[in-house]
Amino acid sequence: MKILKQQSEWRDFRQSQAQSSVGFVPTMGALHAGHMSLVAQARQSNDVVVVSIYINPTQFDQAADLNNYPQLLEQDLAQLQAAGVDAVLLPTYDWIYPDQYTYQLSEHDLSGRFCGAHRPGHFDGVLTVVMKLLNMVGPKRAYFGEKDYQQLHLIKGMAEAFFLPSEIIGCATMREQDGLAMSSRNLRLTAEQRSTAPLLYQVLSDKSSIAEKIQTLESAGFQVEYIEQLDDRLLAAVQLGEIRLIDNVSIGNSSAKQEKVA
Repeated sequence: MKILKQQSEWRDFRQSQAQSSVGFVPTMGALHAGHMSLVAQARQSNDVVVVSIYINPTQFDQAADLNNYPQLLEQDLAQLQAAGVDAVLLPTYDWIYPDQYTYQLSEHDLSGRFCGAHRPGHFDGVLTVVMKLLNMVGPKRAYFGEKDYQQLHLIKGMAEAFFLPSEIIGCATMREQDGLAMSSRNLRLTAEQRSTAPLLYQVLSDKSSIAEKIQTLESAGFQVEYIEQLDDRLLAAVQLGEIRLIDNVSIGNSSAKQEKVA
């Protein structure tokens, strides 16, 4: 497994694989089984698998969240090695943002709703860094988790709008045995919060109305940012202490399907 920390190293590697199909999994590290499921899908469908680990500061709206984001590079590299990844890209800020983020990519509809309404500038940072990484890596396929459903929707839209040749593939949310959606931020939950957190998925999945879901979650100690519908999904973001959790479920025949934005 190649570990590439310099732009020149990456260019040499990419040139050596010019005739190969590349599957790409962009991450911010602190890898869990959800990330590894993306890697597994990339491994099945491509000649070469590339993973990036880069904690992107431009998508954080709170400095404390950025400063506290888990960093487990040695553990991450061991997992990727075991999964048969061909190359890990470890870019620096100056490599990703030689312009110091003066050029930014923005979307002016969906990005202002749901998570975007509560995290100003977040999706500008996400779309800008993903565009840069896709241009840099030039993958045939790039893999993103459905847990970040709004993000996935925006990235697919960006790829279509800018005629990017990479296929954007959404992968199913991976969950702990108690239903909690896997997330690197789960590492920051206290033991008490961790025992409470699975209620989010349980409540989203039941047949109650959106108003009833909000009441149940708030009674259990969550601060609900939103529970709203996008396409055939019910999306939610909550705060549990200092930790922000997101999740989404297929609406199916839930009574919530007929409800409007909360």
